[in-house]
Amino acid sequence: MIHQEKSPKENLTELKEFVLLGFSEVPHLQWVLFGLFFVIYIIILLGNGTIFLITKLDPALQTPMYFFLGNFSFLEMCYVTATLPRMLMDLWTQKGRISFLACAVQMCFVIMFGGTECLLLTVMAYDRYVAICNPLHYSLVMNHKVCTLLVAGSWISVVPVQIGQTFQIFSLPFCGFNLINHFFCDIPPILKLACGDTFVNQIMVYIAAVLLVFIPFLLILISYGKIISTILKLSSATSRAKAFSTCSSHLFIVAVFFGSGIIAYLRPQTQDSAGTDKALSLFYTIVTPLCNPMIYSLRNKDVIMALRKLLHK
Repeated sequence: MIHQEKSPKENLTELKEFVLLGFSEVPHLQWVLFGLFFVIYIIILLGNGTIFLITKLDPALQTPMYFFLGNFSFLEMCYVTATLPRMLMDLWTQKGRISFLACAVQMCFVIMFGGTECLLLTVMAYDRYVAICNPLHYSLVMNHKVCTLLVAGSWISVVPVQIGQTFQIFSLPFCGFNLINHFFCDIPPILKLACGDTFVNQIMVYIAAVLLVFIPFLLILISYGKIISTILKLSSATSRAKAFSTCSSHLFIVAVFFGSGIIAYLRPQTQDSAGTDKALSLFYTIVTPLCNPMIYSLRNKDVIMALRKLLHK
């Protein structure tokens, strides 16, 4: 990894803040971007908040699939809140300064929510697998206790891993150069600012990415391979269409989130990859939470009916 040459004294200087460059390369679009991302943030909160609310209140949606969907929508609100408010403030003030501690906290929450989303998407794929491939035992296998444990495990299991990874990264010495070419404190751009050898940290990033991104993605592919095989064996075209419709929304979210995440974290990092990193980050931090309520509300009759009843009340 290439670093600017610094004197030993400068290398030992303790940084008190970083500067998030964000979208500073297009200064004439700062206010346009602020308005765009502000509207997107409101849509994400309202859309996912509505899905979370109706899955808790509507008696017709008290099934494992909607239990997972409600938790996923809540997670999406948390995930986007870890990045977008800070980005909006930086676009408003056009300063981008963030303290060392605030940067560490933001990184910890971003990678923690991201890891939880990987596991929760895997749990949702398993739910669809049991419902379609083993429907007679569905209510027995996916009982309320099992569903609660799966969701709790998705949230809790990533916490010690990501806190440890954040502590390890921010224990590194940082040079006087403190400009982060990103719109939030992500792992790759932070590691580029570290002095000394970051090989161990990079290996830990790859290990965490394999455990929390690649392996869950592989399990989802296996689940849907068996699901598609079962669907194709159904004699009724109506049953096949209904089954595919149930899974297509989840598959779209999986493709966008995992596709951008795997490319961002598992591809080799270069000095000229900042623009690509930011573009990919927009997909897994903003596009996925934005699409989630749209595809589930527009394609799901049960959700539409529950929304109508809520609005009527």
